[in-house]
Amino acid sequence: MGVMTESTGTSATDSGHYDNVACPFCGILCDDLAISRTAGGLKVTKNGCDKAKAGFERAVASTGPQIAGKPATLSEAVAAAAKLVKSAELPIFGGLGTDVEGMRAVMSIADNAGGVVDHALSEGQYRNFRVLQSGGWVMTTLTEARNRADLFVIVGSDIHQLHPRFFERIVCNERSMFSDNPPKRTVVFLGEGLDQSAAKSTRIGDVITIPAKGERIGEIMVALRAMAKGGAISGDTIGGMPRAQIEDLLARCQKASYGVMVWAPPSLSFPNADLTVQATSEFIKDINQTSRFAGLSLGGNEGAVSAGAVCAWQSGYPLRVSFASGKPHYDTERFAMASLLANKQSDLLVWVASYTPGLSPPDCDVPMVVLGTPGLALSRTPAVYIPVGTPGVDHAGLIVRCDNVVSLPLRNLGRSTLPRAADVLAQIEAAL
Repeated sequence: MGVMTESTGTSATDSGHYDNVACPFCGILCDDLAISRTAGGLKVTKNGCDKAKAGFERAVASTGPQIAGKPATLSEAVAAAAKLVKSAELPIFGGLGTDVEGMRAVMSIADNAGGVVDHALSEGQYRNFRVLQSGGWVMTTLTEARNRADLFVIVGSDIHQLHPRFFERIVCNERSMFSDNPPKRTVVFLGEGLDQSAAKSTRIGDVITIPAKGERIGEIMVALRAMAKGGAISGDTIGGMPRAQIEDLLARCQKASYGVMVWAPPSLSFPNADLTVQATSEFIKDINQTSRFAGLSLGGNEGAVSAGAVCAWQSGYPLRVSFASGKPHYDTERFAMASLLANKQSDLLVWVASYTPGLSPPDCDVPMVVLGTPGLALSRTPAVYIPVGTPGVDHAGLIVRCDNVVSLPLRNLGRSTLPRAADVLAQIEAAL
């Protein structure tokens, strides 16, 4: 059985207990949670990490639509939002913390209104996109890594903080698809200050730390690639680390029966981090000539992977797309949301944030239409605010996993009756 299932769904008893619930609060999408509905709200009773508990158990404040901070009906708020979108010369549809149907609705209204689409976390995603577009890569999936890998190299990323159950579900599992007693694994932490606390189980053998600074990891990858080809590398250090440590890492990579290099783009927050992803990907491609090796990129929180996937399906491009000319126009720099706002090239921000209160809109001076989960942190009062439900909690939905190979169904757990972002966006578009 794979680590996660595509269509197991969830089951509920008359008492309000749900099994096999998929969690939408990080890109791993663990689908083995147990949730109970109580008088005080939802309660995670099994397999929930801190992110899951914060998401499912968060109380939803009683709130309604607002126009300029004053209460309004949903129809009034929709009409006011439509008026703003219709009159805008270049609206930005940002945030994009929604599910597949919500993102489809974003694409439709952006096409109709001549707007730009960009996710709040796309800067991290583009550390991957640029590499995929320019040179390609060799990647694996969560399930393949769980069942086959004997070496994990964590590349400059604090995986445990972003995805608290990654080690539990993928690295530390005591059984695999092929054996009830699989061989031990080696875990290498390549990077400074990475949380290693979760790399503990009977399955884990050696745990190795190479505390290189993030901006020098690319240098190490280039050196690994050169040494693997027999190139001469001078000096006692490589990337600021003792040469012997890097030579040992290369030897472990060459001996591995199935090695996996894992990174999370949001963690690679230093200048030109895409070059580190590129160097890592090129090393993986080279070593695959003589052994089996792959990359595994995590991330995808706040529906980021779903946003990029739907945008690519419908426009041919992964986010940062403008429909101002009447057709999709892709430019990774020109249509970055932060750049448009900083250069005052947009006159409206439509912000969608339905998962967590932390996906706040940027502090900007253009009018805002906010479709957000109750409690969303706002630096100022938006022109229109419409509270929306959370996929997988307040309504059913579909979301794409971080490895881009599975779309998981999300269940309506009945926390509230707030509308779907997809439905609100469709109403706004209909009113244009």
